[in-house]
Amino acid sequence: MHDDTVPIPRVTDEPEKPTGHGHGHGHGHGPAQPASPKVRRLLTWLLLPFALASVIGVVLLYPTGDTPKPTGGQQDPVRGEVVATSLGSCDGGVQVGTPDPACLVVTVRMSDGPAPGKNIISRSPNEPSTPRFAVGDKIVMAYSGDDPAKGESYRVVDFQRGMPLAVLAVVFALAILVLGRYQGLAALIALGLSFLVLLLFVLPAILTGENPLVVAVAGAGLIMFAALYLTHGFSARTSTAVLGTMISLVLIGVLGALFSALTDLTGLDEDTALLLGSLGHGLDTRGLLLAGLVIGALGVLDDVTVTQASVVWELRRANPLLSWRELYAAGLRIGRDHVSSAVNTLAMAYAGAALPVLLYSYVSGADLGTILGSQSIAQEIVRTLVGSIGLVACVPVTTLAAALVASREPATAPAKPRTSSRPRA
Repeated sequence: MHDDTVPIPRVTDEPEKPTGHGHGHGHGHGPAQPASPKVRRLLTWLLLPFALASVIGVVLLYPTGDTPKPTGGQQDPVRGEVVATSLGSCDGGVQVGTPDPACLVVTVRMSDGPAPGKNIISRSPNEPSTPRFAVGDKIVMAYSGDDPAKGESYRVVDFQRGMPLAVLAVVFALAILVLGRYQGLAALIALGLSFLVLLLFVLPAILTGENPLVVAVAGAGLIMFAALYLTHGFSARTSTAVLGTMISLVLIGVLGALFSALTDLTGLDEDTALLLGSLGHGLDTRGLLLAGLVIGALGVLDDVTVTQASVVWELRRANPLLSWRELYAAGLRIGRDHVSSAVNTLAMAYAGAALPVLLYSYVSGADLGTILGSQSIAQEIVRTLVGSIGLVACVPVTTLAAALVASREPATAPAKPRTSSRPRA
């Protein structure tokens, strides 16, 4: 009689403890294995030109002078609370029994500004686009700098939204920290750095007259290096994701410039026209359109390239005998599923942003060709299709780079489950 045992996996509720410098990531990859010296040298030489180009671009394009200020009657924001609302005439008279008064009359108690604690009366045209206010609403007004006691010196602009937005931001940060823990904290820091690059470099550089596309590419490169390495750690896996993202960004920039020229896109929409009127000087509006395309595609590209690199490394970890061709083929099959959903996500994001324009075009009664060829719709089509091409291209590029690198890494077998010997009853 012999001892007949069966391996029984050890089931535990304890989370797996990471080792090395890897991080737990939402895509499910394990700790990254240290890269061999040969692999590190290869990735360094591949990424060094992109890193140098991003840093040199930021240094050369960084604005050293004062950022242009808006011209043409800039008004100071002041805050207040609505204490009364009514319908009346726009000249201060009373219209008794008029079915459609010309103005909305709002009485506001000022919270700050030149007349805190005082009530002023503001009149706005009674139009469909005019915001409706109720008693107790916290609002923002624009003060022109004239007599602070007169209502004509103020213009109701919008609601105060600082507190709800702050609460939402706190909830968002807590959700990221609870789920991602230390890596969630790194992701929040990377998000903060991304906004700093936008606020301190991209926006001021464009406003001072630099080429918006070149500024966006340099800024996106800096954001990409900082965000990916900070969030996912310095590893060969992250480096391949960075390489795939950078190549795709360059492709998006080239295709965007080509097809915006072929379709004669000017980039002049309502918001851009308002910006130009406020600044009082010209901007490269087509370049501004392309800059938005590059920056908008960056977030989706990061997601896809990190996932593809993680997939290849996990396949290599599960079966160290796979060749680079087998790794590439298996990773590409997974990438097809991911990119199909990501392309739809990108298209719906642009469609959602352009929804008012789509609605206006739909009710205009024009034929489909005229609608699709209009400036506002055509630029969204170019954004969606060019961004999607870059998204599709990043899958084979990143998968190939990851397969070539991972296949040259030292083979590490996956951890075997613990066994327990129990006599059969």
